[in-house]
Amino acid sequence: MSRKIRQRKYAKLIAVQNWLEGVALHAAIWLFRLIPVDVASRLMGFSWRKLAPMNARHKRAIRHLAIAFPEMNPEDREKIVLGMWENLGRVAAETFHVDRLLKQDFRFEAVPDETTEQVLRGEKACLFVSFHSANWELCVQPAVRQGVEITGVYQQLRNPEADKALSSLRHDLYKGGLLSKGHQTARKILSTLKSGGVVAMMGDLRETRGIQVPFFGQMAYANTVPASLARACNVPIVLGRVIRTNGVNFRIETKTVLVPRTDDRQADIETTTAEMHAIFEDWIRGHPDQWMWIHRKWAPPGKNSAQKHARRAAVAKIGNQ
Repeated sequence: MSRKIRQRKYAKLIAVQNWLEGVALHAAIWLFRLIPVDVASRLMGFSWRKLAPMNARHKRAIRHLAIAFPEMNPEDREKIVLGMWENLGRVAAETFHVDRLLKQDFRFEAVPDETTEQVLRGEKACLFVSFHSANWELCVQPAVRQGVEITGVYQQLRNPEADKALSSLRHDLYKGGLLSKGHQTARKILSTLKSGGVVAMMGDLRETRGIQVPFFGQMAYANTVPASLARACNVPIVLGRVIRTNGVNFRIETKTVLVPRTDDRQADIETTTAEMHAIFEDWIRGHPDQWMWIHRKWAPPGKNSAQKHARRAAVAKIGNQ
């Protein structure tokens, strides 16, 4: 039974379930906001480190680490995945305090590149692309503190009550609006970028409708939307990463990727997408325990329909070096 059919058949039951989950989430938000963020983050991180390995996704993360680091011994892979769970637990707790964290500048060390400095001064539009490192939600903190109005793009939760509750906590992050993925959103994003605004989105999610690019020595699914948008609007892509330095303290770094604009639009997009993932890989290698290894990022053997695009992108990138 498909999800849409199930939703129609059990509409009232699902509505009640959504309401109950919404109430539970509001209660959790209220409770966690009573606890100092450092304590809440540490406790949640400890709990996830101990309990999450019982989840089936633990084995999936171990498998993905074996793909990325085949030379690594099993004990080190286990340590990295335990560190990942601790980080994700901390992120969960910090999400309930995100509006407060934005104002606590002492927790952040910003290392912007030249293009980012121009964006922070309001002199340049850009597409701000992050990935799931440390507390990725806080990647835009330097821009928010400078008064830059950012339009965010996110994947809407199935439960509208939960989605509403969590979106309200992120209001201060995205003063330009928080948009769920969809056709109307694409038009709004294009309008924002072409009028000199700043848009933020994630760049490391799996997208089977995109292309495949080299990633840790294997072919991985990649989303071409960031490269496509940046090329269409003639704006740079600013890649951002967050590094958790100590507890609820972070270092934020950026690196600009310029999208080529040749006569071959598809090649430009593929080359840029491959370059972005090469940078992501380099950053992940530096702090592997802070990336989300549970993503089904890599293409299974035999799924080669998009590999020709990845090879083309890789060749184009080498040719431009």
